[in-house]
Amino acid sequence: MAQIELEKFKVLVVDDERDVLESFRLTLLSGGIQDVLLCQDSREVMAQLDQDRDIGVVLLDLIMPYVSGQTLLQSIREAHPELSVIVITALDELTTAVECMKAGAFDYLVKPVEKIRLVSCVQRAHEHQSIVRENRALKHRVLTDRLEHPEAFAGIITRNPAMLSLFQYVEAIATSPEAVLVTGETGVGKELIARAIHALSGREGKLVAVNVAGLDEQSFSDTLFGHRKGAFTGADANRQGLLKTAEGGTLFLDEIGDLTPALQVRLLRLLQEGEYYPLGSDLPQKARARVVVATHRDLRSEAGGPPFRRDLFYRLQTHMVHIPPLRQRKEDLPLLVNHFLETAAARLDKKPPRAPKELLSLLASYAFPGNVRELQTMLFDAVGKHKGGVLSLTAIKERIFAHAATQAEAQGGTQGGTESGDAGDEANVFTGVDTLPTLHEAREQLIGEALRRSGGNQSIASRYLGITQPALSRHLKRQKEA
Repeated sequence: MAQIELEKFKVLVVDDERDVLESFRLTLLSGGIQDVLLCQDSREVMAQLDQDRDIGVVLLDLIMPYVSGQTLLQSIREAHPELSVIVITALDELTTAVECMKAGAFDYLVKPVEKIRLVSCVQRAHEHQSIVRENRALKHRVLTDRLEHPEAFAGIITRNPAMLSLFQYVEAIATSPEAVLVTGETGVGKELIARAIHALSGREGKLVAVNVAGLDEQSFSDTLFGHRKGAFTGADANRQGLLKTAEGGTLFLDEIGDLTPALQVRLLRLLQEGEYYPLGSDLPQKARARVVVATHRDLRSEAGGPPFRRDLFYRLQTHMVHIPPLRQRKEDLPLLVNHFLETAAARLDKKPPRAPKELLSLLASYAFPGNVRELQTMLFDAVGKHKGGVLSLTAIKERIFAHAATQAEAQGGTQGGTESGDAGDEANVFTGVDTLPTLHEAREQLIGEALRRSGGNQSIASRYLGITQPALSRHLKRQKEA
């Protein structure tokens, strides 16, 4: 039986028979539902619900002295419409149970209640509660358009609207027990988002991060699940896996797109069943850590990596966070440049250099395939070579133009080896243009675009055009005189 840790919602069981209450409590505990409250007097239910806002699910017997379950249901729906109420009925009361469902009950159970059905029903009610509360939180974030806990995102420097909306979504899902899938290109800051989720979750345990790329089946299982003494050659003592280390906290699995199909099955079982087996053990252990996973791959496509299981992808789709690349949030460049220049200077025990005015134009013209991490290393390298005064752009230009040359060479090689016109058409800017520009028009448009991308810096623009700066200057002078 799947065991789900219900940390945020209490279950209130209402019945006038003490033996029944105790039986339900033990059954729910055995199913992994830890926080169970009991109420034997139906007259006390409403006061208890008013006082304890952590109650999310109510198990309600229909036939009780003082206040009937049907009357209580109506009162609960009026005062606490967000609660999930499960009514308990006898076989000869099914008509009443159907009426309760129409009145807003989440589900009903028929006496004698099967243990598996009881736990399953409460777990579904819990999942429903999670969705309701997350939707309410998302609506609140959209309407208020502000962050409740901006300190959780202090490590992420941005003023991009898409990023700020992403932060609002993270705040809304942070307390959910469901797994979170974080996607984005290499270097965008996926682990920073995972840390923000953990910080906002309210979990008392630690965040444990592990990169699972390249792990074989034994290494994966041993790292995450641990092993018992004698499980394999060299297992001289019991080992606690990272799932145990992250108990009560968050387990962050990076690069899950690189998992083999066999390991994807193990991850799927962990998420579905909420339990795992240490190597060499026949006794399942309960997983008490929130799982956050990340990948730079497009899991909807099988290209470029091992096939990704559809069922695992759909399981991870409950909460998805996609971080946009740096090239789509260029307004962040001034903030990031200032931060990295100051940080690099502090670490290298140097005075922060002054950034030349053309630095931002140069960086804005670059696609940054390595995203924020690449910008950081680029600026740290430049500061490391800096001697004083204004920051030299030599090291930065070398990196950017070397990448541009490599890209041009790769594109040239591809086009040169093309036998049909299809591949060439994709790279040809004139494909689909009805009227071709003259050579003069094309030259003027190309120079104009290079100057626009370089912010008017002729030195940078000339590099884009593959000519010298004096040659570009002479052309501009003739153009002005014409």
